[in-house]
Amino acid sequence: MTLAREKAVFSWAGYDDEAPPPVVEARDLARDYPFGAERVHALRGVTFAITEGEYIAIAGPSGCGKSTLLNLIGVIDHPTRGEVCIRGQNVGGMRDREATAFRLRNIGFVFQRFYLMPTLSARENVELPMAEAGIARVERAARARELLSYVGLEARERHRPAQLSGGEQQRVAIARALANRPAILLADEPTGELDAKTGAEIIGLFGRLNADGTTVIVVTHDEDLASSAHRKIHMRDGVIVPG
Repeated sequence: MTLAREKAVFSWAGYDDEAPPPVVEARDLARDYPFGAERVHALRGVTFAITEGEYIAIAGPSGCGKSTLLNLIGVIDHPTRGEVCIRGQNVGGMRDREATAFRLRNIGFVFQRFYLMPTLSARENVELPMAEAGIARVERAARARELLSYVGLEARERHRPAQLSGGEQQRVAIARALANRPAILLADEPTGELDAKTGAEIIGLFGRLNADGTTVIVVTHDEDLASSAHRKIHMRDGVIVPG
C-alpha cells in the first residue's frame, strides 16, 4: 500500500495523522478459516487506527467479522495476512507463550458471559490476573479492593459469583480486566446477558472508565452501548464500511 493510499484509508477510518501515535493499528488485516473443502473469509483486508484514550464501538450484523477482529486485537488469534500492532509492536506473529505474557500486561477482556471462577470470591477473581503476573499478595489484595470499590462492589468482595446478580458479576469481570492496568480494555457484547436497566448501568461504567483515561473497544449489537462510544467502526462481510 502506498503512503498516500495508506493515509487516505486511515483518514476514512477515523485516523488523523496529526493525532498521537495509535495504540492499535491494523493494516490490510485478513483472517481465513477452513470450512470443509472451502475457506471462510472472516476478514477481507481491514485497515484502521485507534489512538490512546478513544472509546470505539465495532458494530455490524452477526457474522460480519466483529468478534474475529476483536480476537486479533486481543492477540487471541493470528491474522492470515496483514499486521496488527499494539503500541507499535506487531503482535500478529507472536507464539503462544509470548502472546499470553503480552495479553496479561497490556489487554483487559470483558465477555458477555462473565467467565468468573465460581469457587472464588469477587476479590479473589479480581486478584487472579495479578497472581499470574507475579504481583505480591498484599499488593494484589489492595488493588482488588480498590477496583471493586471503583465499580461499586466494595461491600460484596467476599461473595461468590452465584451470590451476585448478573450486573454485579459483570462489574467484577470489569474490575478483573483492569487489574494489571492494561493499555486497552476489550469488551465482546458486555451487555448481552443483562436486562435494559442493568445494561444501562454497565454502559455508564464504560463511559466513566473511558473518561478516566482507559482506551475502550467494544463489539456490540446494543444500540445504546454503540451510541455511547465516541466513534463507531461499522463492519459488513469482513470489511469496514461507511457508517
